Amino acid sequence: MAGQTIGMSILKQIIRHRINGVALQTIAKAVSISRNTVKKYLRLIEVKQLNYQSLLEMDDMDLEALLQDRGSLEEARYELLSGFFPYIEKELLRTGVTRWVLWGEYKQQHPSGYSYSQFCEHYRDYQASRCGTLHLEQEPADKLFIDYTGKKLSIVDPSTGELTEVEVYVAVLGYSQLTYVEAVYSQKKHDFIQATENALHFFGGVPRVLVPDNLKGAVQKAGKYEAEINADFLDFANHYGTSVLPARSYKPRDKALVEKAVSITYSRIFAPLREQVFYSLASLNHAIQDLLQLHNSKPFQQRPESRQELFKANEKPLLASLPPDRYEIKVFKEVTVMKNGYIQIYEDKHYYSVPYRFIGREVKLIYSATQVSVYYNKERIAYHPRTQGKFSYTTNKDHLSSTHRFVSEWNPEYFTSWAGSIAPVAKDYITRILDKASYPEQAYRSCVGILSQEKKVGKDRLIKAIERATFYGAFNYTIITKILQAGLDKVPFTDELSPQLSLPLHGNIRGPQDYQ
Repeated sequence: MAGQTIGMSILKQIIRHRINGVALQTIAKAVSISRNTVKKYLRLIEVKQLNYQSLLEMDDMDLEALLQDRGSLEEARYELLSGFFPYIEKELLRTGVTRWVLWGEYKQQHPSGYSYSQFCEHYRDYQASRCGTLHLEQEPADKLFIDYTGKKLSIVDPSTGELTEVEVYVAVLGYSQLTYVEAVYSQKKHDFIQATENALHFFGGVPRVLVPDNLKGAVQKAGKYEAEINADFLDFANHYGTSVLPARSYKPRDKALVEKAVSITYSRIFAPLREQVFYSLASLNHAIQDLLQLHNSKPFQQRPESRQELFKANEKPLLASLPPDRYEIKVFKEVTVMKNGYIQIYEDKHYYSVPYRFIGREVKLIYSATQVSVYYNKERIAYHPRTQGKFSYTTNKDHLSSTHRFVSEWNPEYFTSWAGSIAPVAKDYITRILDKASYPEQAYRSCVGILSQEKKVGKDRLIKAIERATFYGAFNYTIITKILQAGLDKVPFTDELSPQLSLPLHGNIRGPQDYQ
């Protein structure tokens, strides 16, 4: 390659060949470098007017220092070209513009300038210097880098033989490079958060920053300067007392460590498992953990200690403590409080009370596997343990208005107790109404209607009406109402119900003779 730096031992070989009159092409082949590089060094010696023999007698370090100086002529020529670099960079973005075209323009302005190959060589060096990277020293317990492998593993359904591909989650601590690997069903939010939580418990502590790739489970909307973090993952990070700093889009250097960990995962986990068949995710992860243990305990290639040893010695003591409770993934929804003062978790078909003054208001419902919270204007207005019973209601009596609170107390015991305070016959009558109903709530309003008659007609009239209805075998609100409205409760019970011993005489009634 033209312009490349060579060792001084090779340069002395070039000088010796040149003293002997060997051609440039032959010298290049003899020392295994390009003809242009040979030509460059010989021209540099010529420009500096140096003597071949004196150069051969010089120490390598002195010779290298002498020839590093391009000389005033060479330096001036290079400065002219370097001033042209920003223009080249800009023009190459335009359609149809190539380096060859730009070199032609350069040569028109500077006929004694570099050849095309040297022109391209120097521009490549310029680009490389612009893209140089800074080596960042990782601090203990600072960052946890997170990503998924591009390739997948698989499990087999033992009953159908169906093959299911699974994702492979990888997390690596920046300082010790201790690695965690887990197979999960998907990259969805639930699986991603669960795997990250498992990683933190695997490490036994929490780093200061989580650095995920731009995954949907972690990032709602990627950005070059500021990403919009997924609300659930942000809530997860707050639960564990850490921060989230997503890697920039299309910037693999931001997560070079996890990229390297993914590569190692292919060779140290994927490869050993390639011939094995797994019938469950649990068995696959068990095999992964065995191989992962070997990986983390294996010494680095250029260091005597292993990832595990480095982690235990310098990083684990600095990790923040894990919280006492594991994180529960929450669901966030905007709902409207129903007219009865309840909100519904649709998938459970279960209802939870909200203070009655928020009826008709739009509130934020946040629930997990064990708890339900309702917020209005960022203030929590209701909290309940989550219940799985379908078509049921969980009620806090303090949430109800006085009318609703009275209705909420309705139950069979309430009505039988109320009836018992009137009379035993009333209690028996109400009990039969409740037993007759296929669903107790269907009879509650009948019970209220019957027992409320005490205030309207008095206890004695109600008791007599109940006794009369019991005799008739009619157990409902309607019959009690008719008896009271007709005043039948005032009719002597014995007169109305005295038995008739013979049929009355009537011309239309046949006698015994008609059947002889």
